[in-house]
Order: sequence, then structure tokens, then C-alpha cells
Amino acid sequence: MTVAPPPWPAQGLDVRAARRAIGVGPTPFQQFVLKVHSRCNLACTYCYVYEGPDQSWRERPRAVPAGVVDAAAQRIAEHAAAHQLPDVHVNLHGGEPLLSGTEILVRYVAAVRQAVAERAGESCRVHVTMQTNGTLLNDAVVSELAAAGIRIGVSLDGGFARHNRGRVDRRGRPAWPAATRGLRVLSRHPDSYAGILCTIDPAADAVEVYESLLAFAPPSLDLLLPHANWSAPPPGAGGPAPYGRWLAVVFDQWFDAGRMRTTIRLFTEIIGLLMGVASATEAVGTSPVVAVVVDTDGAIEQVDSLKTTYAGAPVTGFDVFRHAFDLALDHPGIAARQLGIAALSPTCRGCELVDVCGGGNYAHRFRAESGFLNPSVYCHDLEHLIRHIAGRLSSAVGDARLRQG
Repeated sequence: MTVAPPPWPAQGLDVRAARRAIGVGPTPFQQFVLKVHSRCNLACTYCYVYEGPDQSWRERPRAVPAGVVDAAAQRIAEHAAAHQLPDVHVNLHGGEPLLSGTEILVRYVAAVRQAVAERAGESCRVHVTMQTNGTLLNDAVVSELAAAGIRIGVSLDGGFARHNRGRVDRRGRPAWPAATRGLRVLSRHPDSYAGILCTIDPAADAVEVYESLLAFAPPSLDLLLPHANWSAPPPGAGGPAPYGRWLAVVFDQWFDAGRMRTTIRLFTEIIGLLMGVASATEAVGTSPVVAVVVDTDGAIEQVDSLKTTYAGAPVTGFDVFRHAFDLALDHPGIAARQLGIAALSPTCRGCELVDVCGGGNYAHRFRAESGFLNPSVYCHDLEHLIRHIAGRLSSAVGDARLRQG
């Protein structure tokens, strides 16, 4: 697959000069997304992997071969040792990772743990999660993964069938019944339950979606903006900032509950950023991105969200058989996401919210003519949400001072 890259950062970013200008070096990877199966048992209508412009999944091995498992484990350990990492985060992904069977999942994790222990030392902790659509979960699967120290996150678009109309199998049948059965099983194993990932739809009732997801008792809830960009704008309701307004409604429901019913990462990250704490997610803030992908063929790639922009966007040209992860740190696409404000568009750099927003998700800045040096296509939504949260925090602090006075 030969694709001409867009102008920036593939063309136009001098990585060494940019680092010198702000006095920083590369930040080592700490999160390793390991693809264990390149296919899925669902055919979600909005899936960016299978329905997007990048169709490289067709060329990948279905299940990760043993050689890739061993090579990836050694490269992760090499990286952890070289940078003396205290923690390594492994995320098992697909496709649908459970299509590979639990044996491969357990073996992959065991290989990483052993290699890291041998090369980086026992003090380097390996944390493992698996992201699944939930349809293949049962007690035996959850128990086996739990025994291997693998926590499980489930993707779901709401707590009712009507919220999940786009989540169907290859015959067009709803995945909802099987997914909810899997979630009920997982909820009986709280130590293995990582949380729920939900892509939001502003046409759905925000309070209903939120409350219905709480019925599954997720310890954490990731509310994600649909992957979109300036050349492929987001779907959904019209009007100004429909996604920001939707999220603000959920924030109020969450914030006013009186007790923490779940952690919503987007909200806690924005609150932290408003208080001067560095971000730990690519969705907001300007912290260096520390995630890298290893596909089923051993290719070292950038994050999957780039598949929504153009064919070949995640490609680095490196693989775990021949290359150390350090080489990928100098790839323009990865370096650009570690330069903070210096790698944002002039519009973003001139915005008073830049330290909190951080330009939003990198993939959401894409425009075919200019690459990624643009504000987020969700700029107004992010501004609405950030200002709303800042206002609520300011009011809460003021009320607390009044009560103390």
C-alpha cells in the first residue's frame, strides 16, 4: 500500500529542531496496544477500523503468530529496561481479541511479564487490560483471564438496546443481547472489571444513556467523541456544540450525584487540568502521548484512531523483528504528539483554554489539504464542555467558602 502522506507532520516537521526549540527529548512509550486478532465478530455500522479509509486489516494475519508474541515481548522489555520504566501498561485489542481464544491472550501476557521481569527487573510492574465488545464473555473466560491478571473493559453505546442500533453482527442482528449477558457476567467479577467505553450520540438522551450504563456498575466510564475530522465531519444533532452540550448534561448528572457512582475519565481529566494537574489521556491536555501499537504482523504503528484520516496513516515503517521502539519515537507523527503546545495550530496556541483542551484528540484535527496542524473538528464542543466544568467548579468553591464563612 503506497499512499502520499499529507503535508504535516509527515512533511514540514523537523523533529530534532522542534525538540531543540523547546528543550525536550522524546518521552518513552509506556502503553503498548497489542493486537491479538485483526477481525471482529460484529459489523458495527460506524466502525472506524473496518469501515474507514484505512483497510490494512485485510492484509494482516487473523490471529497473532507466536513469533510476533515473542518478538513484541522482548521489544517491550528492552524499552522498559532502557528507560527504567516503573510501570508498563499493556492493552489487548482487536478486532475482537476473544476471537483468538483465551490461550493466546494468556500466553501473550505471560511472555511480556517474563521478558520484562528478566530484562527490566521485578520492580517494573506490568498492568494488563483487554478491550472487548462483550459478546463472547462468560464465567469461564472471565475467570481464566482473571487468573492471568487481565482486567476487562467493554465497549457499549448505552444501557438500552435502542442506544446500540449500530452494533450488529455480520448478519445485521443486534449484538445487544449477547453484550449485556457478557456485562452481567463481568459485573460478578469486580476485580476483573475495568469499565465501559461508550462512543456518544448527541441524538440520544444524555441522562438516559448515562443512568442506563450505571446499571452495569462500571468502575469507570469512558465517554468518547466519535472519530471524525474536518474532511469527514462528525454525525449527529445540529446547532452549536451538540457534543459539548450533551457531555455537559452528563457532567451535571455525575457532579451533582452527591457520591462518586463511577469515574468518568474525560471529566476527571478536565477537572485536573483546570487545577494544574498534567493529563493522562490524549483526549485533552498537552502531555506527551506514550501509546504505541503492535499489529498482528508485528508492525509498530501509531494509534488506531488515525485509521479514520487516510489510508496508511498509522504506518511507521518499523516492526518488532528488526526495530527497537526507540526508533518509532523519532517518527514525525509520534514526535508531533509529544511536543505539547509547540505542535498545535496557531489558532490553538492563541486560545486561553489551550492548556486544558490541548487541541483535542490528534486524529480529530486532520484536514486532507493540510494534515494535522488544525484545531479539533470538535473545537466548539470542547470549549463548551471545559467552560461549563470550570463554571461548575467555580460555583462549588464559592458555595463552600460561603458555608465556611
